[in-house]
Amino acid sequence: MLESRIIQYQESRNQHLSLLKDYTNQLTELCMMDKISNNNNVTWFNGYVSREDREKLHGHKGALLWFTGLSASGKSTIAHLVEKGLHRRGCSTYVFDGDNVRHGLCSDLTFRREDREENIRRIGEMVKLFVDAGMIVLTAFISPYRKDRREVRSLLKDGQFLEIYVECPSEVCAERDQKGIYAKAKAGVIKEFTGISAPYEAPENPALVIRSYEEDAYEAAKRVIKLIEQCGLIK
Repeated sequence: MLESRIIQYQESRNQHLSLLKDYTNQLTELCMMDKISNNNNVTWFNGYVSREDREKLHGHKGALLWFTGLSASGKSTIAHLVEKGLHRRGCSTYVFDGDNVRHGLCSDLTFRREDREENIRRIGEMVKLFVDAGMIVLTAFISPYRKDRREVRSLLKDGQFLEIYVECPSEVCAERDQKGIYAKAKAGVIKEFTGISAPYEAPENPALVIRSYEEDAYEAAKRVIKLIEQCGLIK
């Protein structure tokens, strides 16, 4: 009886996810068509409070710290430790974690290349608004493609985007993996898995490299905060 209900739930969930994805795709197509045919009807409204005004209120500049690296490399752990350190200093912060975002905003996306690109595009547009609000935003995404990361960088002004490469060999990441996803990827259960069956393009000129297989997460977080200070984002 319980097994039958579980199967019914899974089938119903899959149907709803399929409908949600179809609806999202249709909405995107309609928006693109509207953008093409009525481009002049949509204009950006500049409010009466500027980013500089908000930054003055926060006591620091708005910026994006983009942590990139393989799954289980330590991105999220370090990002949250940095946020904790900044919060203690009175900074306005928020961490966008890859898994958390895929529970809501990007729940309709798969891990195929085109969906990965769309995932990062959505995140980029969202964090741009947070930076405009004068906040220090930290993101922890595998974000395997340089092109996608460059596009996010292009959304922000000079000095607002700090790319932080959390470097870690896939073998070490697999040993750390508590979710068993590396084992599933190697067995072919999970397709297009970054570092196993899908590529990862390491940053060519990151603001900071953290070798998490050699460096303690707390010490890495301190280095990130020092970088933020050196860039003049906080006092």
